[in-house]
Amino acid sequence: MEMSADAFEQLVTDELDRLPDEMVDGLDNVVFVVEDEPEDGSELFGIYDGVAATERGQYGFGELPDRIVVFRKQHLAECDTLEELQDEVHTTLVHEIGHFYGIDDERLHELGWA
Repeated sequence: MEMSADAFEQLVTDELDRLPDEMVDGLDNVVFVVEDEPEDGSELFGIYDGVAATERGQYGFGELPDRIVVFRKQHLAECDTLEELQDEVHTTLVHEIGHFYGIDDERLHELGWA
């Protein structure tokens, strides 16, 4: 599947807007970023780069924001239709937001978000 970087960023924004308020309202000091692909050459769809809310302690006094990165090329390579792409981006966002809340990959898999 092909899609411009701008169109993909808009799709990510649209999917963020569709997430339940309860999921996104608790996000503190987090930015969402779209990048083409992981620098390490892995096949990740996204990554949470930060300190989970469950591990923060004295957090939020001058720290750079945590980042949730969504990788465009992996999503486009995996999906054949716009609907599949929307679903995969949605799953990636929920998965990485889960990491923000301290949910590990095993539990996300049990919940169907991995």
